[in-house]
Amino acid sequence: MDRQTQLAREHRERQEERAATKRPSKRNTIIGAGVGVILVAGGIIAATTLMGGEDDTVAPGAAPGPSASAGASPPAALPIPTTDPGQAGPVSCEYRKDDSGSPEKNVGKPPSKPNTKLKTMTLDTNQGQIVIELATAQAPCTVNSFAFLAKKNYFDNTRCHRLATVETTGLGMLQCGDPLAKGDGKSKDDGTGSPGYLFGDENLGGIPYTRGTVAMAQGGEDANSNGSQFWISFSDENIQLASAGAAYTPFGVVTKGMDVVDKIAKGGIIPFGGDPLSDVRGEGSNAPKLPVVIKNVTLR
Repeated sequence: MDRQTQLAREHRERQEERAATKRPSKRNTIIGAGVGVILVAGGIIAATTLMGGEDDTVAPGAAPGPSASAGASPPAALPIPTTDPGQAGPVSCEYRKDDSGSPEKNVGKPPSKPNTKLKTMTLDTNQGQIVIELATAQAPCTVNSFAFLAKKNYFDNTRCHRLATVETTGLGMLQCGDPLAKGDGKSKDDGTGSPGYLFGDENLGGIPYTRGTVAMAQGGEDANSNGSQFWISFSDENIQLASAGAAYTPFGVVTKGMDVVDKIAKGGIIPFGGDPLSDVRGEGSNAPKLPVVIKNVTLR
């Protein structure tokens, strides 16, 4: 067993011991503890702590690199496939009750028949507008869920609660969609909020987790447990998630507003409990120092 694997195994065992005595896991948190920075034989490796059972897995790869520069647009090489990769006949979506004990804002369940004609999702925030081209054919049930919640004003006046930066976690992403989050870097419950239902993964591997990608958030060992939380990538460093075997449904690409995301990222973090590594340890979320409030979500 090499040193890297041994460290991951030992860390997993410690997390499992702690999980037995802690409150219910953060089911809807992507990388609830983020991607940590671990020193190994004088080098640095990225270790993804995928919360949801608080499991730690080590992502093979190099040290974290620099974040994307502010004002840059998403790379052109982020195509959304124009063909349906396997859907045969009418799509029927299944949404099951979230029985994890997570705090929830329950507005009902989406219809089983999705609207497959939706093309864009617009986030109107206090920091600016973000427009996302949707991969509706590849992730119809995910898009259907967002359309339903948006019509119920579920996301209105909610706060993006987590900012993961390459410097602190090895990833670059803004996480939103927890209807109860305070986004102040103080609340341990940030990242646990749920719409009261869960649904399966879609389009895995269909869009890389590179800059501009928008994907669902869920616990690392909670496959097919998507709720309402999602993340926006502002760094190509996130491709290491796929290398680590992580599975987060990618359902769109930002076509307008990456400058807004970059501004938020450049603003820095409010470290949870004053310690940026608290996020890595799964104790709480590092919040964006620049407050991000979603005023409205529209799908067309």
